[in-house]
Amino acid sequence: MRVLRRPAIAVLASLLFSTLSSEFQAAEARRAPAVPLVTCDPYFSIWSFTNQLTDSDTCHWTGARQALTSLVRIDGVTYRLMGARPSGVPALPQAHVEVSPTRTTYEFEGAGVRVRLTFMNAKLPSDLETFSRPVAYLTWELRSGDGRLHKASVYYDNTAELVVNTTDQAVVWSHSRVENLAVMRTGTQDQPVLAKSGDDLRIDWGYLYVATPEGRGVSEVIQEGEATRSRFARGESLPSQDDTSMPRAVRDRMPAQAVQFDLPPIGPSPVERHLTLAYDEVYSIELLHRRLRPYWRRNGIQASDLLRMAEKDYATLSVKCKEFDNDFREDMTRVGGEGYADLTALSYRQAFAANELAADADGHPLLFPKENFSDGSISTPDVIHPESPILLLFNPELMRASLAPIFVYATSGQWRFPFAPAQLGTYPLANGQTYGGGETSEKDQQPIEETGDMLIMTAALARMEQDPDLAVKYWPVLAQWAKYLKEKGLDPDRQLCTDDFAGPLAHNTNLSLKAIEALGAYSLLCKMRGDNGEAASYRQTAEEYARRWIAMAQDGDHFRLAFDQPGTWSQKYNLVWDRLLGLNLFPHAIARTEITYYQRELLKFGWPLDSRNSYTKLDWEVWSASLAESQADFQELMSRVFNFVGQTPSRVPLPDWYYATDGKQCLYRTKDGHHIGFQARPVVGGVFMKVLMDTPTWKKWCSRAPQVK
Repeated sequence: MRVLRRPAIAVLASLLFSTLSSEFQAAEARRAPAVPLVTCDPYFSIWSFTNQLTDSDTCHWTGARQALTSLVRIDGVTYRLMGARPSGVPALPQAHVEVSPTRTTYEFEGAGVRVRLTFMNAKLPSDLETFSRPVAYLTWELRSGDGRLHKASVYYDNTAELVVNTTDQAVVWSHSRVENLAVMRTGTQDQPVLAKSGDDLRIDWGYLYVATPEGRGVSEVIQEGEATRSRFARGESLPSQDDTSMPRAVRDRMPAQAVQFDLPPIGPSPVERHLTLAYDEVYSIELLHRRLRPYWRRNGIQASDLLRMAEKDYATLSVKCKEFDNDFREDMTRVGGEGYADLTALSYRQAFAANELAADADGHPLLFPKENFSDGSISTPDVIHPESPILLLFNPELMRASLAPIFVYATSGQWRFPFAPAQLGTYPLANGQTYGGGETSEKDQQPIEETGDMLIMTAALARMEQDPDLAVKYWPVLAQWAKYLKEKGLDPDRQLCTDDFAGPLAHNTNLSLKAIEALGAYSLLCKMRGDNGEAASYRQTAEEYARRWIAMAQDGDHFRLAFDQPGTWSQKYNLVWDRLLGLNLFPHAIARTEITYYQRELLKFGWPLDSRNSYTKLDWEVWSASLAESQADFQELMSRVFNFVGQTPSRVPLPDWYYATDGKQCLYRTKDGHHIGFQARPVVGGVFMKVLMDTPTWKKWCSRAPQVK
């Protein structure tokens, strides 16, 4: 995990909000730190940062405004459903919000009418074709709440902020028809495809589409957003013609794609309307200086085909998403309780939306995670590692697609070190490592961390699929990495680990654990490959290192942070692989000892990462708690974490690095002097580790995904 430099920790201002009923309820009222709305990939990712959808404008995960607005006119009076504008229009009272894996649903009630607004992202991982589509559906459902008939219209718009990095960029737009769809398209004039890389950036190439089924009472237009909202609020119709004053900067009379639905009389039976938002990047990733198409585009499919298929599949996907969400909720609750079900539901779309699914030259899927607000790295092994549980659980092909680009780079001749790379570049350009010493020196590298991650994840994939084909394909580099860990892994020298915000550390016991588990994982791969001699040799080494680790790390009632630092402690989250891979290199008493000690260190919102600071990591807490042999111990540890999710004053997409004392997001200083913290990151996929520990459940979900090789 990357930070631009060792952080100067700061705090965010506390903003406490009351909440109405929602999915996030337990012993006390709970709410999501930020609510996912449109969650397709790192660039097409829009959230609400407040409890009420009308309390603020919607934003990109970075916090930059990307405004979606919805109004409803009931019996001649206009109310806001989404967004803070027009400020003079009152908000229809929000009664409920529910976040599920593929949908977010808001319910409003007032003026005798009940309104349900649903955002659906069909991130169904067993079907990569659908999973890869950069599509979000917005659905409005209205019904009478007082038994009377009501006259109603619904308004929607999104601004051109969605297609620019900064609002001084000029945009153009157009209107067309695709079969029975009215289609509006907006994009930048310059179209700088893959022209820049970085962290706090929005996309400024490709095109945003708004598609609505044609029909009576439906109208759409591209005009200045403030003007169209005002017309609707006054009871008027949308303008009949698009604005023709283009190209122009977004901040100049901000253009918006607007839709109005005039509905039949609203009675007790629901009246429903929907539209589709889609973003065509054209090219999404550059891998070793070769541009890659988004996965959905791999067979020559164009934007018009995407819109046509999305509309055709809407009804079917609505049913599938509901079924998926219900099944998901039932299993997550059974495995980890209600709080765990809340946590996994919120983490699901965030984890997947921090990835881009592209296609290689042969059409095979390649998955590229982005390190949101930690430095913008792409394809980082120590980010894929914590994310791996969600990939292994729902479709191991996504695990393969994440590892493949790293193997391609490591064997390209461009990477010249005997250990695994720390990343492939800065998103969306995977052209070579830019972190630390890059490709030229070992400065600030993470050799044990990344090498251990690659061996462990490759073995986890092979074990889950009962097929070591990926390992066999890249066997020489895996063998080289295993040899490196055998020589360097037991007692690491001073170096960074995945928690690099803590700075480098020598004799790191948890890092040593990773190396030992990785050697055991390599032994497992050797056995699956049929090399029993090598398997036995590395197994013997791993067992010997495990015995030595216990003696070196022992510190009374717990195990140390570093071998040479008595009186210290740390979470031993890497130990989870001993059980998950069936390696059994360490006695179960080690985990029992650690769990007992963690319970003594509990603070209000979890327990620290180690004895040096009060901050912690969400993903590692779940991994550490998953070592508990009893559900009671798991719940005792995780109940504080569940409270963090519902009560953190940091209103951003679920932060994974925070203070266990007050639940505030940890912040670090960037090169340009800003303070930002980890948010909207893929590592929250790690919260699914508890499910991977439940064999019947992971087999159920994993079996739904067909292998694509």
